[in-house]
Amino acid sequence: MTRLYLFLAVLFAVLMALPLVLGNYVLGIFVMVYFWAYVGQSWNVLTGYTGHISLGHALYLGVGAYATTYFAQNFGLSPWIGMFLGGFIASAIGLFLGFLGFRFGMRGVYFVILTIAFAEITRLIVSHMEALGSFTGIFLDFDPSFLHFQFRGNVPYYYISFGFMVVSMVVVRTIERSRLGRFMVAIRENEEAAQALGVNTFKYNMLAIAISAYMTALAGAFYANYIFYLHPNSMFGMATSIELILRPIVGGLGTIFGPVLGSFILSPLSEISRAYFSKGGLEGLHLILYGVVAILVVLFMPKGVIVYVTKMLNPILKPETARQGKRGDDADGR
Repeated sequence: MTRLYLFLAVLFAVLMALPLVLGNYVLGIFVMVYFWAYVGQSWNVLTGYTGHISLGHALYLGVGAYATTYFAQNFGLSPWIGMFLGGFIASAIGLFLGFLGFRFGMRGVYFVILTIAFAEITRLIVSHMEALGSFTGIFLDFDPSFLHFQFRGNVPYYYISFGFMVVSMVVVRTIERSRLGRFMVAIRENEEAAQALGVNTFKYNMLAIAISAYMTALAGAFYANYIFYLHPNSMFGMATSIELILRPIVGGLGTIFGPVLGSFILSPLSEISRAYFSKGGLEGLHLILYGVVAILVVLFMPKGVIVYVTKMLNPILKPETARQGKRGDDADGR
């Protein structure tokens, strides 16, 4: 365990020092790595730990982005404050969706359809609201300052997105070790059995979707003030939801490091291949490569890459456990 914490401390220090040696373009890639790791972790709270699959999580990302931008442009409210208000709005929507799904017994594919429907309905509503930019979207004015959550260069965004990712891991770890986390896992493994044993499954499902929606909405505020343009199709569309869920699926569902590892694999691949193929006039080819990698991982590593990475690092980070395992194998062989 000591080696594990030492390894994580060294890794943390290295990542904190990267802006000292990397250029602005590479830092931009890392910003998106951390961003998608955070968003994937937020989705992981619901789907990874309760087993309820949401394919409409772009809804909460879009709500957070639009709410923060609306409060800033119309009321002069700093995004640092508006992002939390956006989180509460997203949680309220998530609780309403959850009430319809969990109270009326919508499970499996029916719950999936419900999440898609909510995201699509919200996209259509926003597309017809003049106050939210309608079909043309919203352009954010660039006014760099800490108060406005806008900065020159990628270094500030690097540290903010890195902080988001680290905090999300701490939150998920805290949930995992709590009573809430244990009940969520029980629901994932067998909801009927958990309910028979006295677990209030409706309550803990609602808590899971509220936390997941709130966390995702905070990322929307970051995205708005990093990209400076919001459009209903990109913020609430199915493509964003798919992009969001691929990281934890590839990395490993229901784990703390899975979404992070998945983002470190997929995000650089997406960004670098997009830039490379665009230079050769092969726009869009990066999506094929991206999809092939995702399919291969799902086919040959169904539990996520984290399982195989853990096996490789276990002899180094936990030598005692590895030796005990080897002795057990030897004993079985005899």
